[in-house]
Amino acid sequence: MAIEVRIPTILRSYTGGAKVVEGSGDTLSDLLADLDSRHAGLRGRLVTEAGALHRFVNVYVNDEDVRFLGALDAKLSDGDSITILPAVAGGAFGFAAAAAISQHSAASVRATAVARDSRRGAVAAR
Repeated sequence: MAIEVRIPTILRSYTGGAKVVEGSGDTLSDLLADLDSRHAGLRGRLVTEAGALHRFVNVYVNDEDVRFLGALDAKLSDGDSITILPAVAGGAFGFAAAAAISQHSAASVRATAVARDSRRGAVAAR
């Protein structure tokens, strides 16, 4: 049974850069186990330690959200097409972006304060 899986850019390091890989399995869980045997670590990016899909990962079987098809128990057939889409905002990626923005903002505030203080010193020296 061949099932086509479209891999998002953020996960292509696990597939050697491949945009599309093939796998097999009767359920989404079986498919992810099969893919993980060929592309180590991929399943861990999609499934929590408790055995559920991460909240920030959307998976579609033939354009149907797997959350409405039984999640990891969703039945698969030969020729199905799976699309994995990580959420753009929120989750770990959202926290990383927020941290980067806050660090940039804090650096800007410090630079502004230093510039202001040096201008005050120059005015006082006159």
